[in-house]
Amino acid sequence: MKRVLVCVLMAVSVTAVAGKEERDFLTKEVQPAAREAEAKWKASCGCALKVAIDDASFTVKQDMHPAKAFCERVAESITGYCTDAASKKAMCQMKTLVVKKANGAAFAFKAGTGTATVAGYESPSWDMVTRELDK
Repeated sequence: MKRVLVCVLMAVSVTAVAGKEERDFLTKEVQPAAREAEAKWKASCGCALKVAIDDASFTVKQDMHPAKAFCERVAESITGYCTDAASKKAMCQMKTLVVKKANGAAFAFKAGTGTATVAGYESPSWDMVTRELDK
């Protein structure tokens, strides 16, 4: 009985450590990348964008890497995109960008909200975003 209790306690403590690792990665890596994307969007296009990470959809750290990469891609790509009035108008129709884990990398836009789904090592390309917004 004592061995079973020790094994259960060890399993619980390992899970707690993994949970902390994921929370730390989310708060120290993914969220700052999202804030950077928001700042670059505002500076480049002149309009606000709220990047919301659906942290409930991410259960392991490995799943969070493509979310971080996608936010970094947005931050890097937007500076070269909002260079004229038409592009700014197209980009500024998106007010919120939700990033979540799902099956397959995709981007959809509806009623002011863009949804980027990431899966495995894949995240939506910048072309996927601009195709939806700049129609």
